[in-house]
Amino acid sequence: MVQLNQKFINSIAKDMPDHLSMDEFISYCAKPLRPSIRVNTLKIATSDFITLMSAKGWLFEPVPWCVDGFWVKVDESVQLGNTIEHIQGLFYIQEASSMLPPTALFPQPIEDAASLTVLDMASAPGSKTTQLAAMMANQGLLVANEYSSSRVKVLHANMLRMGASNIALTHFDARVFGQYLYETFDDILLDAPCGGEGTVRKDPDALKHWDEDEIETIAAVQRDLIESAFLALKPGGTLVYSTCTLNRRENQDVCLHLKAKYGEAVQFESLAALFPGAEKACTDEGFLHVWPQIFDSEGFFIAKISKLSTVPRADEEPRRQKNFPFASAGKKTSQALCDYFDTSFGIDLTTRGEIMQRDDEFWLFPYNIQPLIGKIRFQRIGLKLADALKKGFKPRHEALMALANNTQGIPLDEVQAIQYLMGRDITLANKEKPQGEQLVSYHGAHLGLVKHLGNKLKNSLPRDLVRDKICHPEMSEVEPISK
Repeated sequence: MVQLNQKFINSIAKDMPDHLSMDEFISYCAKPLRPSIRVNTLKIATSDFITLMSAKGWLFEPVPWCVDGFWVKVDESVQLGNTIEHIQGLFYIQEASSMLPPTALFPQPIEDAASLTVLDMASAPGSKTTQLAAMMANQGLLVANEYSSSRVKVLHANMLRMGASNIALTHFDARVFGQYLYETFDDILLDAPCGGEGTVRKDPDALKHWDEDEIETIAAVQRDLIESAFLALKPGGTLVYSTCTLNRRENQDVCLHLKAKYGEAVQFESLAALFPGAEKACTDEGFLHVWPQIFDSEGFFIAKISKLSTVPRADEEPRRQKNFPFASAGKKTSQALCDYFDTSFGIDLTTRGEIMQRDDEFWLFPYNIQPLIGKIRFQRIGLKLADALKKGFKPRHEALMALANNTQGIPLDEVQAIQYLMGRDITLANKEKPQGEQLVSYHGAHLGLVKHLGNKLKNSLPRDLVRDKICHPEMSEVEPISK
């Protein structure tokens, strides 16, 4: 049962537009959210996914502001997060309103993503980050920052599951970006930490202890963050500011603060035509203030801001950092690694990024990362490709999953795919000639690596990815085994 604090109702009534009803707002807050997903186009075409899952009884209703987003209806026995397709990274469970900020940042298909350097200032758990990576088709550079240590791990896991390879992870209070990476980014998404008033349909207790005194504390942080974002943005660049809260002080007032501080350099871009019906949620400034009853969704706020001219930096340029542990892999080693990936898995590394080396590790860095090296510390850059062996290389699961989408794998049926994801070896019906390392796939999307021994496929799935529960009515009693 939803818990709406009366003080919250009295306060939010002042911000609610005249054409909306408080009774309807309260009614929608009590309704459960419609399940929604975003198809991951880094791994499968949206049309192919719909065809695939429609055959399993899924029903799709398009989200009007995201071409790859859908409200879905599935059998009650299906847990979306425990389906093979979710584990494969073919889709992300994402609230429909959460798909709005990336769409506002890039409302049209990106023509030259390879040239872009983009910042996602508050990234975890990764819904918008991986949406941006898909919109950029893994081209260019996407710096994904998260302040919380525990949430960095979740962000990284989702990034790997979705096959996002153009990302560099940072772990900072995002207020540092204006100083350390002044006027560096072409586009920035700031999905700011907020009071979460729009999430009550997902979390009935979200507003139970709502306290007006906390709003100003949160808004002060948001003002600092939007200033930092604007300083880090190149002149001519675009900033999207968003929250999942409803009150004006964390939304319109934060944007107006930026305008008051930087004047003519700040231009608000109207989002009234972002998608059919957007005008229903549009404010006088051109922002989208999405109340739950307008689109039957979570509450959300989205503002799009252009930087028309340079602004003075707030601090002196920091000293460059030293002791970067990576160096470009030598030409001979890089060629050997490229030949191995091409011959073994049909993966062409030559145009994917720059191959870097740290001790016996080989990594694939996005090309655009080099100008940022030494200016700020990174938790992780790009993808780890492989470890060096005495003879040859040991490939990394995450690299194969992100890079091998256009190559063939040994096809598994649904039961075999579940067995593989539960850590089991796959027995072959007929004995064959051993074929060594091979990828296995399910309905055209890769699952991972095996060693073809002739009579079976020896499972090479990393232990931390082995699942103990996968949706399949005919295999409900199957238990995982130790590897």
